[in-house]
Amino acid sequence: MDDTLDCLIIGGGPAGLTAAIYLSRFHLAIMVVDGGKSRAAWIPESHNHAGFPGGINGQELLDRMKEQAQLYGTRIETGQVTRLERDAESGRFVAEWGSGPVAAKTVLLATGVTNRRPPMDPAIHDDAMARGLIRYCPICDGYEVTDKKVAVIGTGDGGANEALFLRSYTAELTLVAPDGRHAIDDAQRAALGEAGVTLIDGPIAAIEPGEKCIAIRVGGETLEFASLYPALGSDTHTLLAEMVGARLSEDQCIGTDFHQRTSVEGLYAAGDVVHGLDQISHAMGEGGVAATTIRNDLAKDRPMMREPVEPTR
Repeated sequence: MDDTLDCLIIGGGPAGLTAAIYLSRFHLAIMVVDGGKSRAAWIPESHNHAGFPGGINGQELLDRMKEQAQLYGTRIETGQVTRLERDAESGRFVAEWGSGPVAAKTVLLATGVTNRRPPMDPAIHDDAMARGLIRYCPICDGYEVTDKKVAVIGTGDGGANEALFLRSYTAELTLVAPDGRHAIDDAQRAALGEAGVTLIDGPIAAIEPGEKCIAIRVGGETLEFASLYPALGSDTHTLLAEMVGARLSEDQCIGTDFHQRTSVEGLYAAGDVVHGLDQISHAMGEGGVAATTIRNDLAKDRPMMREPVEPTR
């Protein structure tokens, strides 16, 4: 297995690309397989990512990170890994993807999560998101809706908690149940009422983005807002981890230790697929931790000493 990679990184978002930069600069043989679905690419303009006081588009940030990784020799391929296996005898991993199998001594899963979207035409949804009419991360961009009229689509713990979080940015908040009556308990209803959050039962008939506002049709009424936050949950991409028997946490994220090691030797995870703060900065930090751990774990079996370089004559 002379062509075995030191590390295969699955996922080319902030966590995976940060790890790629580190690992390539450690002079390791690596490859990134990226399905091109990083949530960071959705961001029209991030204003809370340090170092960009004027803001930066999410796709531009990813492109810059790819360019930096490739500068140090990272091979980045577009594709979807559909199967991951670990050979118990050798400890090596084999991943299946569009160009065939690839073997690796270690694997870093940076496969992320996908937000559940409201039922809308994808092109209309994406255009509304690009214009700030639909937003998904109040931690990232709650500042941008300061003192504006905002709706949250959701109910239960997720919807109630998101509405209460956004209350620190604006007093004009409405929580709309997507499918029917709100599924919230008395304590949540009391907390929302005390915060001045308006509660509206569904079902939602339509979501209609306009030029400067977004409308929700519900119960025969049309309500207009500056921005809409879907709080419908998310799906964590843990299937590959499950294929090799990795432990999942209670919230169905990949469980890791403080060094991003999973319960399977040689398998690491970083970013939103791991339980924690779903933020670019946090994902990048975990990517750096994972890469350094991978390098040091590999060095236990193979001391990493650079060969002397012949002087140029």
